[in-house]
Amino acid sequence: MHPLRRQRLIAIVALLLGLGIATFFTLAALNENLDHFYSPTDVLEGKVDDGKRFRLGGVVLEDSTERSGETLEVTFVVTDRLKNTPVRFNGILPDLYKEGQSIIATGSLDDGVFTATQVLAKHDENYMPVEVQEALDKARATAEANGTVVEGTQ
Repeated sequence: MHPLRRQRLIAIVALLLGLGIATFFTLAALNENLDHFYSPTDVLEGKVDDGKRFRLGGVVLEDSTERSGETLEVTFVVTDRLKNTPVRFNGILPDLYKEGQSIIATGSLDDGVFTATQVLAKHDENYMPVEVQEALDKARATAEANGTVVEGTQ
């Protein structure tokens, strides 16, 4: 093989190899920063590992909010009207936080309790995050298929 062709071939192979390695590291970094969305039903079905960061979405169960008198710790229950997941949050809740309203919380599962690092509340009366609406619709469909009446899913 001619020396000039050999140099070009080596350069092309090195370039493709470098591009492949860069793509791998970019995709690995992006995958680590993804927060997957799960509903309380998904959490209780074991689709999430303890300690793994994810987003939990649903509706705050009525009369479930308990505030600590001495710290900023708040506990409440998130439901998709089929299953419930207890949530612990240490911080100031958004102004729009209210029981019976939809939220999305980011955090991780620790012994069956979701420890939130961030809580987002819906922004007006008509808006519901797409993921939360899909989770509620899925819970309603499952309940109807099982012949169970689920309150509050209409």
